[in-house]
This record gives sequence, C-alpha cells and structure tokens, in this order.
Amino acid sequence: MNKKVRFTLLLLAAALAAMFIFSICIGRYGISPADVIKALTFDPNLDPLEKNVILQVRLPRILMSMIVGAGLACSGASYQCIFGNPLVSPDILGVSAGAGFGAALGILLAGGSFLVQGQALFMGLAAVALVLAISRINKKTELFMLVLSGVIVAAFFEALISLVKYVADPQNTLPAITVWLMGSLASVSYEKVMISFATIVPCMLILMALRWKMNLMSLEEEEAISMGVNVGKVRMIIIVVSTLMTAVSVSLCGIIGWIGLVIPHIGRFLVGDDHRGLIPACVLLGAGYLLMIDSAARTMTAAELPLSILTAMIGAPFFGVMLRKTMKNGGI
Repeated sequence: MNKKVRFTLLLLAAALAAMFIFSICIGRYGISPADVIKALTFDPNLDPLEKNVILQVRLPRILMSMIVGAGLACSGASYQCIFGNPLVSPDILGVSAGAGFGAALGILLAGGSFLVQGQALFMGLAAVALVLAISRINKKTELFMLVLSGVIVAAFFEALISLVKYVADPQNTLPAITVWLMGSLASVSYEKVMISFATIVPCMLILMALRWKMNLMSLEEEEAISMGVNVGKVRMIIIVVSTLMTAVSVSLCGIIGWIGLVIPHIGRFLVGDDHRGLIPACVLLGAGYLLMIDSAARTMTAAELPLSILTAMIGAPFFGVMLRKTMKNGGI
C-alpha cells in the first residue's frame, strides 16, 4: 500500500472512532461525550441511569452494527473479486434467502430466539451448500454455474418464505416474520455481540490474509494459476468464509441489504482496486455505514425504522449515480 492509501485508512479509522462516540451520545436520552468517556473507563462517579443507558442499551447495539456492517462489506468485496463482477452482492448464492426461510420457519413454530437464530444460520449455510452441489460439473465449480445455481436456490427459498408467510397467523406471527426479514438491531444483547465477534472477526482476518491473492484472482484464471495461485482452493475458501459472515449476520440481525453491494464501490473510489487496501477500507466503511444507518433508525422517528428500508433508500440512488458515472467512463 502507498502512503495515500495508508493516510486514507487512518482518516477512515478516525472518522469511525468519532462516529462511535457520537452514536452513543445521540438518542431520546441525550448524553455528553464526557459522560461517554467516563462510562467507557468505568468511572464510579457517573450517574447510574446514564451508565445503564450507555453500557447496557446503546453499546451492545453499536458494537453489533459495526461488526455486522464490516462483515457484510468485506463479504461483498470478496464476492465481487472472485466473480469478477461489481454488481455481485453477498446474497448471490442464496444465503440470505435460506437464512430468511430458516428464521421465518422458527418464528412460525413459535420458537425462542435461539431456535430462530439457529435455524436461520443452518438454512443459510445449507442454501449455499446446495448451490455448490448443483454447480459442480465434472468435479469442478464453474463461476457461471455458481451464479445460475444461486438464482435457482434463492428463488426456491424465497418461495418457501412466501409459503410460511401465507400460512402464518396474520395477527401476531406474520408481522413478526415481516419485521425480522427487514432487519433490526433492536434486540441485540452482549451474548449476540460475542457470537458475532467470535465468528465474523476471524473470517475477516482470513480475508485480510488472502487479500494479496485476491489481486491475482482478478486476473484471468490461467494467469493466476501460472503465478502459483491454487484458484479453486482460494475461491472455495473465500466463498465459505464470506458465506459464513453473511449467514451469521442474517441470523442475528435479519436481512440487511445493499451494504455488501455499495460499500466496496465507495472503497474502490477512495483507495483503488488493490485489495490490500480495499479490504481494510471496506471493513472501516461498512462498520461506519451500518452504525450511521442504525443511529438514524433509532432516532429519526418514535417507531424504529427497519434497517433494510434505510439502506435501500440511501444505497439504491447512490449506486444508480455511481453506475451512471461508471458507464460514462466506459466501465460496466
């Protein structure tokens, strides 16, 4: 990485730190930055009410938004790399649809949060396993077959979601399924934060270690092989790691769209196509973006807005502008 990229990453890290403090301060119960510092340093002189609001209500939610946002953005950049397509998002292999069906089925069966999250994670991973099984031709996994298999499996699980919603109780169960599918961090606890940290962070570290190979994966497959890269093995590692991050995120927070699609483009605009700088930039940008979205969701209105509504309202127009500029420059 050159000095410009390092400087940009430092600025992004500083902006994320400032946003972290600001997000704790804002809300229906306003808190000063000084009190936030006191709470984070376990100052015994802090008012118990403010301490509870900071440490038990806002902090776990903020930490979760940063971890999930970073994971989804990193996953999106990795998928776009291995598929060689900037329009690819983390749910291309059906993981979100599979996880959504698992959660909807868990809610329909009146299971607790553990059952809902467990089924969402299992079905998300099962969906991608099914995609990989369908796509294998002569014991090889071709990229175009992966995409086609992902479309088929995603459509199948989306149909199952519709079936679950059709038979669900319209008074209680159906609204719960609908709200969950739109994504929310309202029920986050430190237990969920630890689960996300223990799974998503190691996956991001693996992708960080592989980011120089991602540059070679962007070349023609024959060129990458000639430079000593085991394309099939690296591709499978990236798919498994990125899928696990996405499945865990969806199982804990619901379906949160657009982050894995839009953030990598912003990262490329800031640091370029070199994955040695792009992956860290996506981690920082994704964490900051979802943190900003969640802060807006819980403060804009009295009734909290689902996250996917805001990510789509902001992400779709922004991506449209970027796509138009790219096409004018002879890109996509």
